[in-house]
Amino acid sequence: MKNILFNELDPHFKDEVAEKIGLEAIKPCFTCGSCTGICPVHEVIEDFDPRQIIYMILLGRRKDVLSSDLIWFCCLCNACFFVCPQEIKFSRVATELRKMAVAEGHVEAGFLDRLEVVKPYLQDLCRRTIFSKVKDGFCGPHTKPCWRKNTDENLKPETG
Repeated sequence: MKNILFNELDPHFKDEVAEKIGLEAIKPCFTCGSCTGICPVHEVIEDFDPRQIIYMILLGRRKDVLSSDLIWFCCLCNACFFVCPQEIKFSRVATELRKMAVAEGHVEAGFLDRLEVVKPYLQDLCRRTIFSKVKDGFCGPHTKPCWRKNTDENLKPETG
């Protein structure tokens, strides 16, 4: 395990990320792991763990987060949002972290070009995994049309 030096931490990192994604604070995340449990990318890339990335943000590990290849593996499917009890949309977090990584020079030349080969695979993986989970009965608490048909409220028998 890597030693973390206090003088390398950025205590304002969490607030900066929260502001960019439109939350008052990213602190509501209590790292329950719901996001990681539903994440289709985590199923094939074990190191990809949205909960761990959020935790690193909360600790202020700016350089470690922004220089990590893992922030680029989120396929932006929003499955995590549908199960998050705090309604944190990790896809927005990942998008902003990517922008920050590029702006602050944490992305080496040619990396984004090499990543283009992986993008279609990740998008297809996410699409197939989420459709499979919905077919198997997964439903989220939100009212998105594709989820609405599976919510408990719509499964109740009609009276009258």
